[in-house]
Amino acid sequence: MEGTEDTPKIILDKDNNIFEISGRSLPEDSAEFYQPVIEWLDDYKKNSQGSSPMNFMFKLEYFNTASSKLILDILSKLEDIDGITVEWFFREDDEDMEEAGEEFSELVDIPFKFETY
Repeated sequence: MEGTEDTPKIILDKDNNIFEISGRSLPEDSAEFYQPVIEWLDDYKKNSQGSSPMNFMFKLEYFNTASSKLILDILSKLEDIDGITVEWFFREDDEDMEEAGEEFSELVDIPFKFETY
C-alpha cells in the first residue's frame, strides 16, 4: 500500500523478504486501515512457518494514539512467527519515536534492533 500524508506505506513482500511500515500513521479509522495487515500476518503465520527469518521494519515518523494500539496488535501477531526480528528506525534527534520503540519492545517477546536514519 502506498503511503499518503495520513497513512503509512506498507510493504508485505514475502517473496523478497521485505516487510515494512513507514511514514506517518494517522488514518481516520486505524482498525479498518490495519485490518488487512493483521489478516495478512495471520495467513503468513499459517503458511510460511519455517521459511527464512523475517525482519519487520518500522520506519515511522509519527503515529497517533489509535495507531499505537494497532502497532501493538501487529507486534503481538509477530510474536507468533518463528525467526522474527523487529527493526525500529527513528531519526537521530527523535527521542519520542526511540522511546516508543523501547516501550513496544518491552511489551512483546521479540528481538528488537534500534537504528537511526
